[in-house]
Amino acid sequence: MKKWETIVTISPLAWIEFYNMIVFDLECLNGHIFEGWFEDKEDLGRQQEKGILTCPVCETTDVVQKLHAISIRRSSSPSSSQKAMQASQEAMTEFVEKIADYVEKNFENVGTDFTKEALKMHYGAEEYRSIRGTTTAEEDKVLQKEGVPVFKVPLVKKPGDDMN
Repeated sequence: MKKWETIVTISPLAWIEFYNMIVFDLECLNGHIFEGWFEDKEDLGRQQEKGILTCPVCETTDVVQKLHAISIRRSSSPSSSQKAMQASQEAMTEFVEKIADYVEKNFENVGTDFTKEALKMHYGAEEYRSIRGTTTAEEDKVLQKEGVPVFKVPLVKKPGDDMN
């Protein structure tokens, strides 16, 4: 299962890490369309089978991948639009790596105490600070219900990291 790290900050900037991920357009049983970021197509399937893939609008787990129009390549040499896409992807990768580095250096890692720490700050028991950590699906629901502003991002695996 993909591990996620949750970040909360009072900064107006949103931190997004899209490192080595694939984006699929998804649609729920109620017609809500949204994007999902996955390690690969098999990751999408695993999340669907486990029932952990939910619609962000209605929270149903009946979610499928939305079909895309077929793309036909007419030439073996890359077109200018393909070159532009490649350059854009390279720029995004560099940007994401910089964001990941910034978050790691500037956000306090509170680990599994994330929910407890975020709630303390939300209710004024502690001073606001930039924190990051991990949450369970149940803790995500508590944070959402309490109105705590959080932003979830996939963890970036580094050489030597144990992600299990």
